[in-house]
Amino acid sequence: MTSTFFAAVSRMKYIERWALMRSARPENLSEHSLEVAMIAHGLCTIGNVRYGRHLNAERAALIGLYHDAAEIITGDMPTPVKYYNDDIRTAYKQIEGIAENRLLSRLPEDLRPAYEILFTPDGTEEDAYMRRLVKAADKLSALIKCIEEERSGNTEFRTAAESTKKALMEMAGEYPEVKDFMEEFLPAYGSTLDELK
Repeated sequence: MTSTFFAAVSRMKYIERWALMRSARPENLSEHSLEVAMIAHGLCTIGNVRYGRHLNAERAALIGLYHDAAEIITGDMPTPVKYYNDDIRTAYKQIEGIAENRLLSRLPEDLRPAYEILFTPDGTEEDAYMRRLVKAADKLSALIKCIEEERSGNTEFRTAAESTKKALMEMAGEYPEVKDFMEEFLPAYGSTLDELK
């Protein structure tokens, strides 16, 4: 029997992000997911090395890769719409859950449990903390996009940058890994290749 899971996932490259914004350079879901995966891995590594945590950085990277996979079915819902009020947020979470289940149903039965754990928290404190760092990585990726757009002269992302930075500053107060990343790695984004010596 043919499985359509990976063929469906490969379509992330066709899902454009920031639909309500004029972008200097378009960004697709594949690009965003790769960046989230790398940053989530980095945040967990910072937590393990500097703060004595026992986070599974490789699993965090995989969760980051698949964190928006439901958008293959739902499309990218713009943040101002998704979080407009609690009713819309709740409805979108339900739709997202249905889309994730539909995507997982495309896997052969014997492989499905290995992927379900990427979409479903396991209930442990470590997993919850790791998933919050993946969420922080998602926000950092959004801020990086805003920085890159602003450095290219596009003022369209100014408000998004401000609100995303505010949310990240709140996260940094609770998660030192986020604070470290923002202080040590974020300033280099938007630099030219020659400046990245």
